[in-house]
Amino acid sequence: MIDPGAAAPVIRMRGAGYYSAHTAGAKLVIDAAVPLALEAVRSMDLAATAPFGIADFGAADGGTSIGLHHAVLAALREQAPGRAVTLTYTDLPHNDFSALFRLIHGLLPGKAELALQPAPGLFTFASGTSFHRQVVPDGSLSLGFSATAMHWLSRLPATLENHVHAVGASGEELAAFRRQAAEDWERILLARARELAPGGRLVLANFCADEAGHYLGWTGGRNMHDTFSAHWRALRDAGVISAAECRRATFAQYYRSVAEFRAPFDEDSAVSRAGLRLLRCFAHTTPCPYATRFAEGQDAADFARAYVPTLRSWSESMFFGALDPARPDAERHAIIDRFYDAYEADVAAAPEGHGMDYVHCFMLVGKDG
Repeated sequence: MIDPGAAAPVIRMRGAGYYSAHTAGAKLVIDAAVPLALEAVRSMDLAATAPFGIADFGAADGGTSIGLHHAVLAALREQAPGRAVTLTYTDLPHNDFSALFRLIHGLLPGKAELALQPAPGLFTFASGTSFHRQVVPDGSLSLGFSATAMHWLSRLPATLENHVHAVGASGEELAAFRRQAAEDWERILLARARELAPGGRLVLANFCADEAGHYLGWTGGRNMHDTFSAHWRALRDAGVISAAECRRATFAQYYRSVAEFRAPFDEDSAVSRAGLRLLRCFAHTTPCPYATRFAEGQDAADFARAYVPTLRSWSESMFFGALDPARPDAERHAIIDRFYDAYEADVAAAPEGHGMDYVHCFMLVGKDG
């Protein structure tokens, strides 16, 4: 188990715009959520004079969700042209908020057309508070959105002996992740219930394990997390990293089933008593765009060079944090480069079956009002 006195690992998406530049699949997921977001807006009474509060929970550098926010703002301007709108981007304190604000102000080279600002009546903010806690004041949120974020747990319940992810765990190890995920999910929903104004909506697209047992990185073929684990343990076996460093590499993640996502909405549950109602809930798989290009005839080496960076964009901080901080930074970075270079060489040599299909549970949640 994790030492409760140990320093929390630094978890962040890779910065300077790298995340959204290398996660085409994550953007496709959010694009698929746009109809739910517009359904949410059109179902609300927009006659109020208070600002229409939007929050993007776990926004990273903002690049994957900016299209959704443009669509939502256009719908609001059509239905409530004079109403002030606040948009709060939230993520952990180590997030690259600088890149996010350069994006929304049109200051990133080649992306000026994506700017949200300046826009009359729109006020943008950022919060470094985790979505596991309340982020905005009671009753101030009209529309909450989150995609590809809430599989991250509030704490790491166990380190795994023989794998890097809960999908490779069993027995008590797996049970510890399942319990933590259930506690976190209820806590997340209760925080959102306090934030939401009556009649407000949540639009969520979270990683899940679907009825076929598929999850991010495994829908048949090569299992992404098994591949991570094999290459990390190869570094241990080669004497590059220690046994302790190998063991510390465990993702604080859990892919809930659709039933686990639905569970807190049972009648007379704490979440139901807080006024939240589950309006829509379904699993959806977004094919890996990099694997799709390879299937359409892309060269294997080009596929590997495009595919592995999307894995690196969200996983690197966990593996880097597992390395002994007493190592010089240059040495730690060299080890991480060696790790991902080995993964890329693996994909280039035998590309068939590699890919990171996105398996999500899409949800529309409303608050009584």
